Amino acid sequence: MKIAPKSHCKTPDYSQLSQAELMSLLLQKDSVLAQRDAYIERLEEIIRLQKVQRFAAKSEKQPLQITLFDEVELESAIDDLIDEIPEDSLSQELAQTKKSRQRQRGFSFSLNRIRREISLSDDEKAGAAKTFFTKVKEELEFIPAQLNVIEIWQEKAVFESLTGEQIIAAKRPTHPLGKCVATTSLLAYIITSKYADGLPLYRLDGMLSRLGHEIGRNNMANWIIRLDGVFKPLINLMREQQNHGRYIQAHETRIQVLKETGKTAQSDKWMWVTRGGPPDTPSVLFEYDPTRAGHVPARLLEGFSGVLQVDGYSGYGKVCRELDITRIGCWDHARRKFVEAARGAAPQKGKGKSNKAKPSKADVAIGKIRKLYAIESKIENLSESEKYTVRQELALPVLQDLKAWLETNHPKVPKDSLTFKAIQYTLNQWESLIAYCDHGFVHISNALAENAIRPFAVGRRNWLFADSARGARASATCYSLIETAKANGLEPSGYIQYVLDHIADADTLEKLEALLP
Repeated sequence: MKIAPKSHCKTPDYSQLSQAELMSLLLQKDSVLAQRDAYIERLEEIIRLQKVQRFAAKSEKQPLQITLFDEVELESAIDDLIDEIPEDSLSQELAQTKKSRQRQRGFSFSLNRIRREISLSDDEKAGAAKTFFTKVKEELEFIPAQLNVIEIWQEKAVFESLTGEQIIAAKRPTHPLGKCVATTSLLAYIITSKYADGLPLYRLDGMLSRLGHEIGRNNMANWIIRLDGVFKPLINLMREQQNHGRYIQAHETRIQVLKETGKTAQSDKWMWVTRGGPPDTPSVLFEYDPTRAGHVPARLLEGFSGVLQVDGYSGYGKVCRELDITRIGCWDHARRKFVEAARGAAPQKGKGKSNKAKPSKADVAIGKIRKLYAIESKIENLSESEKYTVRQELALPVLQDLKAWLETNHPKVPKDSLTFKAIQYTLNQWESLIAYCDHGFVHISNALAENAIRPFAVGRRNWLFADSARGARASATCYSLIETAKANGLEPSGYIQYVLDHIADADTLEKLEALLP
């Protein structure tokens, strides 16, 4: 026979309480329940966002944002402003845009072409008046990589004289690493494979082993670390030229370094990236530092006095004040917070027979921000002065409308919700976010710096961590060369090999400047 367990919870006795005390208890209970419901709602919002981030598409496009504003009217206003621009400058820009958007057909003319003829037999063409060839198709051929052993034979001449024999040897080409069994082409291939293609060294070692020789990832890692000192003068020159420009975009991301003095293996270390310099010859520079403190951007931006575009991280504030740098914000970061809020919001059913989903407040904010991006897309190929004019005429009214909407809805959304945090972030960063309208040569967002750091993030998923601080610094140098080459329209592997072939003999500033991409 089962015996019911004794309950240890005693029912409270409210019979002796006055009416005022009972009302006070009820109010406290309602407050506790409201706090509980609000907490549950926040947790559900976070869970919905986590599900979307894990399983849904990564694009920031939202299904409702197309219908949130009349894009036709906006584009009409942009067209009216563009019509006022002098025809000569405008036609040249539009022609360049049209040319860049033409679809490329066939294969690139830069590729090597081999003619292979399919001939008729003598019997088939016997008695013909003439024969000729017609090109019927083109095929793309792949020639597998191979490893060759280069035997270096040095010629020597012997001269006899009264004092004895004198031997003169042919001058050997200078190798950037001195005594090293890897040619510059192999070093360039290793660097490009790891830092442009995201291949870990152990996987690259397996690929080379299949070609006939096992190099060993420790050897490859050692070569890369040694090359950091070889490339350093070139990187310093790039930094100097970048800081003499008028516009820099900066960003930072985490990196795990196992062996860092004073830091645990699990703690966050940082890879910083800056993109700037002359508009026609930009540079993208990576820098490893174990800390995210404000002295790091102060060191990287030493000598710079132009416009700095960054996100809302407070570490840039001090350096901007001390170096008299104009700081502007990034609308990508502000928009992304509203996208996260829209994805985490509970579905809102509409009224009526259609029962279509209603846009959330985050969706409305995204729609208003999209007006700014629509303007930027339309004026992408205009001159600096023309961009400034359009932004003053069209972007500023859109920004004023957005700010009024944010201030109106800020107290209407629950505190600690994703929408509240997005609105608060945008209002806190407002002055820096609208500052892009004061300059015609800057962008609306920090996207170019984020795009430059994306290959690093992709590679990080493959090789996961750096073993030492020296390895992290060497990686930063290699990423700098590769991303700067890409920003200047160069093929990274070819550029790095060119640098390796000549940097050992670059003993003057002129020779070093000749290696800039």
